[in-house]
Amino acid sequence: MTAAPAQQAIPIPAVQQALLTWFDQSGRSLPWRAGAEGARDPYRVWVAEILLQQTQVARGLVYYERFLTAFPSVEALAEAPIDAVLKAWEGCGYYARARNLHRAAGVIVADGMPSTYAGWLALPGVGPYTAAAVSSLAFNEGRAVNDGNVRRVLARLYSERLPTEPWVQARADALLDPGRPGAFNEAVMDLGATICTPKAPRCEVCPLAAWCGARASGQPTAFPAPKVRAAVREVQAVAVLIGNEHSAVLERRDGALLGGLMGLPSEIREPDETVAQALARLCTRVDAKPGVLLGTVTHNMTHRRIVLDVYSAKSAHPKTPVQDAALSRLDHKVLGLLESQRGSLFEVQDSVEGIYSQRVETA
Repeated sequence: MTAAPAQQAIPIPAVQQALLTWFDQSGRSLPWRAGAEGARDPYRVWVAEILLQQTQVARGLVYYERFLTAFPSVEALAEAPIDAVLKAWEGCGYYARARNLHRAAGVIVADGMPSTYAGWLALPGVGPYTAAAVSSLAFNEGRAVNDGNVRRVLARLYSERLPTEPWVQARADALLDPGRPGAFNEAVMDLGATICTPKAPRCEVCPLAAWCGARASGQPTAFPAPKVRAAVREVQAVAVLIGNEHSAVLERRDGALLGGLMGLPSEIREPDETVAQALARLCTRVDAKPGVLLGTVTHNMTHRRIVLDVYSAKSAHPKTPVQDAALSRLDHKVLGLLESQRGSLFEVQDSVEGIYSQRVETA
């Protein structure tokens, strides 16, 4: 690998001017950016920043519009039942974000809309990045943001292969334009999202090309070095579908990942447990009689890969209309197993129930 050449000091005023000029001409038009700099709707900015923490903009736009249609104001969000909030968040993942939005909305309605970094940081679910983003974008406070796009742009500009969080924050603070902090933050993020991309940076049209150490090295994609990813852990589980894709027995999930959502009754298999044993344990818990194996669904999460064996089952428990419940993508995948089936599941189950019951008992 060719070493990056010794780099001269970055001319901060020139970088600020070049980046803001580019942004004024080429910045993305996004719905939460409506309004003059420093006078935007903080509620819309806040919802967008929370949503986009784990969701790409192109996909997030659909979820954003859906959420704002359901809850057009912070008062509407605070007054809504949590189940309605989770339903509006359906498909976005990381549902703790929705629960924290709901909690924070209640605080805002009671205490007033924060206008400072410290005020936003005090709210549930708001960390340093979100507090800096909302306070700068909505109130023009001089706070530099630090996210993945910012990290990549600054690592390349300064030809730093291993940028630490404190290093990135210090460089972002030093570069921040004090006259237009919100616009400057958006400019760096837009540059990383559209020009200084991870695998195919368009250096030839980058406004910072003249000063970029990574470009001068001839290998811009070597900066920053890839992060070491945690190993993905496979989780084996079983679930039962009591009903059909329209109406089914559901239970409320707990835990950090899917807590608060409704879902099909399920159990994680213990390390020394067979599918049959886990299914029997699950059916005992929900007082159900197992039937047909409907299929196996896999679902990838950040550090987990869930492999879910799905069985039909019979139970006297009341069923819930699926369309009214907030379900995870995993549960929607399970219900998708039935898209090609019509009529009652139990017509199929009754003909083979004895076979599968025997398998469960003898496996």
